[in-house]
Amino acid sequence: MNNTINIRNKKARFEYEILDTYIAGIVLAGTEIKSIREGKANIAESFCEFNNGELFVINMNIDPYSHATFFNHKPKSARKLLLNRKELKKLEKEVKHSGLTIVPLKMFLNERGRAKLQIALARGKKLHDKRNTIKDRDNKRDLDRVKKSFNK
Repeated sequence: MNNTINIRNKKARFEYEILDTYIAGIVLAGTEIKSIREGKANIAESFCEFNNGELFVINMNIDPYSHATFFNHKPKSARKLLLNRKELKKLEKEVKHSGLTIVPLKMFLNERGRAKLQIALARGKKLHDKRNTIKDRDNKRDLDRVKKSFNK
């Protein structure tokens, strides 16, 4: 199976402080998984929320499959995530009582060809935390440039 599908949410690590990560399965239709295998999915604007004790990913965009007929899927429908009952209870408690949020970080295919979603329990960063992140990134980039020029 081709395991090169690696769809990332680059904004999540900048916008949120990641506290804990989980790997969840996704309930998908046939045309959805085919479209994901082509790499036509986007999780940049998505988030997760609970509905009747079940966890759903909202706002995840999976483009319609190009070779499908009129049985194609809706691009932005809510998709159910599969986790253990213990993990679901823990996540639901944290979200309700601590005010944390659940964001998707990465979508990938496992060795059996199943689509998995790496989700994270996260706390939103304040503006000064984002500024520190930008400053650290710039300092690291400058340091790497100096090391590269020093090695030549």
